[in-house]
Amino acid sequence: MVAVFNKELLSWYLITLKLKETLESGIPSSPNSGNRSTEFPEQQQKIVQEPSESLQVVINEDGENLQEQPNSPVSEWVISIKEKLEQAREDDVASSWAKLSIYKIPQYLRDNGDDKAYVPQIVSIGPYHHGKRRLRQMDRHKWRSLNHVLKRTKHDIRLYLNSMKEIEERARSCYEGPFSLSSNEFVEMLVLDGCFVLELFRGATEGFKQLEYSRNDPVFAMRGSMHTIQRDMIMLENQLPLFVLDKLLGIQLGNPEMKGLVASLALRFFDPLMPTDEPLTKSDIDKLEFSLRTTATFDPLSDQGGLHCLEVFRRSLLRTGPQPPPRIWIKRRSNANRVVDKRRQQLIHCVTELKEAGIKFKKRKTDRFWDIKFKNGILRIPRLLIHDGTKSLFLNLIAFEQCHFDCSSDITSYVIFMDNLINSPQDVGYLHYQGIMEHWLGSDAEVADLFNRLCQEVVFDINNSYLSPLSEDVNRYYNHRWNTWCASLRHNYFSNPWAIISFIAAVVLLLLTLAQTYYSIYGYYRPAGPRKELGRLEFHYFIYFGTKGTGKASGCCWKGAKTKYVIKGVETLKMSKQLLNWELNIQMSNVHARPQSNLLQPPNPQIAPAAKIL
Repeated sequence: MVAVFNKELLSWYLITLKLKETLESGIPSSPNSGNRSTEFPEQQQKIVQEPSESLQVVINEDGENLQEQPNSPVSEWVISIKEKLEQAREDDVASSWAKLSIYKIPQYLRDNGDDKAYVPQIVSIGPYHHGKRRLRQMDRHKWRSLNHVLKRTKHDIRLYLNSMKEIEERARSCYEGPFSLSSNEFVEMLVLDGCFVLELFRGATEGFKQLEYSRNDPVFAMRGSMHTIQRDMIMLENQLPLFVLDKLLGIQLGNPEMKGLVASLALRFFDPLMPTDEPLTKSDIDKLEFSLRTTATFDPLSDQGGLHCLEVFRRSLLRTGPQPPPRIWIKRRSNANRVVDKRRQQLIHCVTELKEAGIKFKKRKTDRFWDIKFKNGILRIPRLLIHDGTKSLFLNLIAFEQCHFDCSSDITSYVIFMDNLINSPQDVGYLHYQGIMEHWLGSDAEVADLFNRLCQEVVFDINNSYLSPLSEDVNRYYNHRWNTWCASLRHNYFSNPWAIISFIAAVVLLLLTLAQTYYSIYGYYRPAGPRKELGRLEFHYFIYFGTKGTGKASGCCWKGAKTKYVIKGVETLKMSKQLLNWELNIQMSNVHARPQSNLLQPPNPQIAPAAKIL
């Protein structure tokens, strides 16, 4: 039996053996031995004071020394610290951070319980999830794709390995932190995963049949698990640098320096994940063409070294958006308290509250789902599609904006804006009714929960949001009391056509009642007299009744005439408060009036002109 002791334990062991031999023999210790025993504590003290000189001694059961090996825990500790400092110096190089573009998801984003949205379920791309047991089933299909590439191009595998060996260091600098892959393993991973990705991209554009794949292929066909593969390949931790894919595709096509084609193929492959299906209008097409001609930095097909498919997809969503301003990490007093958690990331009120304030919602016809407009109390929002991959897509886009330095927060701003709008299933239902939102989830409640959880742990400055000016306009309109009162009136009294008809009828009756009251009062204090009115010539008569036994003459005039005439010689009327109709035949200026009469026909009257009516 072999045991390992340090020097202190060995000394105690030898002393114990010596004492045992002395006791068993019954012979007292020699002076030399006694001196040695008395000197041992001093020797032990020396040993304790010099721990750096300790040795590992391997002995057998008989106590014989077999081997000595130096062992210094303190020196090993110092060496470990020096290695960590060396790694820190390497990590502190500015150029290494500038090249970083493929990040690990921060732990504070994973803590919201949506870790599944960041982790691939079928296929691993890149070093972060390479070799995981549950993802190894796809490895055989990766080797099949590489075999197809070599057979189709007639190339030797060493050509691809050597090309990846040349850019290994550049590719490693795109990833965050060290990972347990040797140089050969990393190069093999780049070739294998890169060829697999390119086969999927080319198959989605050219057709897998053209690439000599069977129509019943379980992977290389636009059916079956393809949707899950697309969702895995858009994740932030599941990316390859774009220049790696450009290099591999250039070798396949015979042009190693070719750039830009991979980005175009990637956009076509990920098109089913687009959050909108609204076609472009003519004005939008003109604006898009102008933007692509004048703003080269936002061309999604351009190759910016170190970028990847997720960033290309994001730039395609924001291709006509404003160029983001550079981030400034200087704390300003006015904005120091604006970088807060979700509880204070309130850009706008919810749909229900905005409706009560009189704000209307309408669908805006554009394929730029983020391009929201507000004017004259109408909030126009482009159509948004919600499917089972929307959650993972938005979470990874938000994570990239949280991690990458030269990146705006436009996607985060949009998601927070929609999160503010949607507080309940009723809000989702109203947006769906207006054609603004379409979803294929189980219920409106699931959609509301999705948006309420997307930015749960996201740190966001509302002053950097491109929707901040629009939100201020909406809130200003919301806080105006007159708009709230008008909206309440429309909601309570004009919610349906019958209520509108009833209101109009009530107003008409009220006006008629007021008119009747006015004319009654006016006729009492001021008797009716002749008047001048323009229009067609009509015969009007007025009878003035006096007291019983007295005779009064009736006055008569023509409406529209310019001269007043008085009829004289009418017989005395001895009736009180009784209306009489008669027939008058009057010839004057070719005017002939014939009112009907069946009671009394007075004699021919004498007509005398009077003063003109003004």
